[in-house]
Amino acid sequence: MKYSEYSVVIVGSGIAGLYSALKISKQIELPDGLLIITKSNLGESNSMYAQGGIVGVVHQNHDDNIDLHVSDTLKAGAGLCEESVVRGISEASDVVINDLINSGVEFDRNKDGDLTFTLEAAHSVRRILHFGGDATGAGITNALKKQVMENKNINVQENAIVTELLIDSDNICKGVIVYNELTGEHEIIYTSALVLATGGVGQVYKYTTNPECATGDGIALAYEAGAIVQDMEFIQFHPTALALSENDKNRFLISEAVRGEGAKLLNSKGVEFMSNYHDKRELAPRDIVARAIFSEMKNEHKSNVFLNASIIDPTKLWQRFPTISKRCKENGIDISKKPIPVAPAAHYTMGGIKATIEGKTSIRGLYAIGEVASTGLHGANRLASNSLLECVVCAYLLADYLSFANLAVPQKIDESIKSIIDKYSEPLGEEEYNIKLLKQNLKNIMWDNVGIIRSENSLKKAKEEILKLIANFKRDRKCTNTGEYEYRNMLTVALLIINSALNRKESRGAHSRIDYKQTSGNVGHTELFKKCERKLVNVK
Repeated sequence: MKYSEYSVVIVGSGIAGLYSALKISKQIELPDGLLIITKSNLGESNSMYAQGGIVGVVHQNHDDNIDLHVSDTLKAGAGLCEESVVRGISEASDVVINDLINSGVEFDRNKDGDLTFTLEAAHSVRRILHFGGDATGAGITNALKKQVMENKNINVQENAIVTELLIDSDNICKGVIVYNELTGEHEIIYTSALVLATGGVGQVYKYTTNPECATGDGIALAYEAGAIVQDMEFIQFHPTALALSENDKNRFLISEAVRGEGAKLLNSKGVEFMSNYHDKRELAPRDIVARAIFSEMKNEHKSNVFLNASIIDPTKLWQRFPTISKRCKENGIDISKKPIPVAPAAHYTMGGIKATIEGKTSIRGLYAIGEVASTGLHGANRLASNSLLECVVCAYLLADYLSFANLAVPQKIDESIKSIIDKYSEPLGEEEYNIKLLKQNLKNIMWDNVGIIRSENSLKKAKEEILKLIANFKRDRKCTNTGEYEYRNMLTVALLIINSALNRKESRGAHSRIDYKQTSGNVGHTELFKKCERKLVNVK
């Protein structure tokens, strides 16, 4: 097996991965260079499809301040946010947003040239910046991608999936093993700083707004390597994804900002219903809106409800939401005249690899930023548009942290790492798998039993079925293709979600169990830690 060396290796090429690569390459001397590894094409990620915007607590917005943003975030997080993290990210917002602007990100402005801000659920003021109306993620991603491609200090390896982290006997990350889909070969890559920015886990569910690449790879790899993961039970289901047919699995997002601009939710009879569930109606926290829609669908035996955006001025509607308007029009829906069929879909992972605001994990030399990480910002329910802010702030702070680190590539590789590498020389079994079918089976299990509403019985049923899938997948370390590696990671992540959900004996935020009432107040995190065979639940 061939090998290479880099001072820093970043896995993932969404906003967190791209921005961290740019900041690190500009701020730090890298004797062995920097490498971005991405499973698909550069930039393909959850970030690319983010519509609503990015929180900006900036000096240009006189209606907002840090204390207000912190308060809104803590309320949405249902007692599980780390206040110091929330405040730290909010305080860094102005500097980082202006750095993005200076980097070529052209946020929308009014006719006077001032930044424009929109409102989303659970925000008390308009503080969300957007790009191209409803193409914020693509706008930021493409601007950063362009700079990365022009940066001679950044190397990119596309169509490559990390299959294993190389952790030595001192619990230090020394590198990764990578499988190249185009060549069918494995490669060892040594590094002194490995950054996981691999995004979320939406593809473990039948219905999701996430692209095909969101299979939880980083979380699974880190857990298998012995890193602490936390709060995996908290999966945010976006209330409004375009629901044209029950057969549409990957669903187009209908941004929360549409409701922020005044759109109303209707049941199949054309009646508004959110006043029955929360005093903020359509602008209630996402978990509440998703459960309300789920309840209406169940009561009416329907597969969707409707979002009426026709009450918004048509000119504003088309200018503010061109991407959504175009996609709906392609499917025969003029959103200025006709309600949009919508239903919840798996959207965002609040939990993940336990990490500090600078990205440090429980394994030395291993860092995690963006959706793959659990910093404590989001708590039990992410406040809308905080996720893109977390991506850039944590990437910014990681670069600062690494500027004081020794980034010499490790030369000493101990026996524990050699034994991992040797496993890849062993012959594969002769089993053949229909990975597409296996993935779909897993997705159905998770949607039916570990979805918006859960119970002890449904969770135990899901665990039993997932364990059967694991037992029937006869791959130890080495797989034959990217799909098999993804499926292996999806099985790991599914089990983490189930175990965390079983361990949390309450309903809180996005984790809703019919056998427990919704609770509030300060609580602890759920942690799963494989290397020490520990399954710790610290719920006070």
